[in-house]
Amino acid sequence: MVTQQQKAQLFSELHKRKETFVIPNPWDQGSAVILQNLGFKALATTSAGYAQSMGRLDGQVTLEEKLLHCRLLAEVTDIPINADFENGFADDPGSAAANLIKVAETGVVGASIEDYSGSGIYDFDLSVERIAACAQAVATLGFPFLLTARAENLLRGVTDMDDTIKRLQAYSAAGADVLYAPGLVNPDQVRAVLSEVDKPLNVLAPFMPDVSLDEFRQLGVGRVSIGGALANFATGATIDAAKRMAEGGSFEWVKDAASGGTIRKLLKP
Repeated sequence: MVTQQQKAQLFSELHKRKETFVIPNPWDQGSAVILQNLGFKALATTSAGYAQSMGRLDGQVTLEEKLLHCRLLAEVTDIPINADFENGFADDPGSAAANLIKVAETGVVGASIEDYSGSGIYDFDLSVERIAACAQAVATLGFPFLLTARAENLLRGVTDMDDTIKRLQAYSAAGADVLYAPGLVNPDQVRAVLSEVDKPLNVLAPFMPDVSLDEFRQLGVGRVSIGGALANFATGATIDAAKRMAEGGSFEWVKDAASGGTIRKLLKP
């Protein structure tokens, strides 16, 4: 059994290497085990994918449900898991930090905290205070829990790159271990951010589907995540198959399904 301490050490080492790695986003225990057994070195939860699996929209999951989800994924895997912890389920810095300790207790070894409240971007000073409080909290843990700070501007329709970079720099100074600005859409934007920050950068690949892992590596990106894209891909296949059955009475989609044998093999411990 791999301990949380061992997972934390591996996660820390992955970020220290000068080698870009993919951190895919499972939405349930089964997808987590499959991704682990396909050889990925670390995983990250997806708030959108998890909410979708419960018949809800992103942002409609409770703190208690999120903690259970993280615990279940950590229990069925032997590799590091980073939690998409949204805004920490609190506006107040102290409360967000306290909740971050709760998610660390589930077995995950990292988490992202975003500067979006659910209705708008937090004020700059409050955003920095939130990251500082979270960094101070995880520093009390007995293992290297990696804190990712997310600047949500671009994802939420705020196209101010200068403010985005200013926020990432401030989050780094406040103690964040990894920086993340979801919504970067081309290599030039990635270069602009990387030239101004001093911590590993996480890039959200679905906004740049034509950029390869090797190209991200050449840019100097630390890690590449996919958010809810895998969950959306699976849902898209389900929608397509359902339409073919409902509208045309066709079952030919079964030919493209994974075989039971393949799934059994990938779900083995």
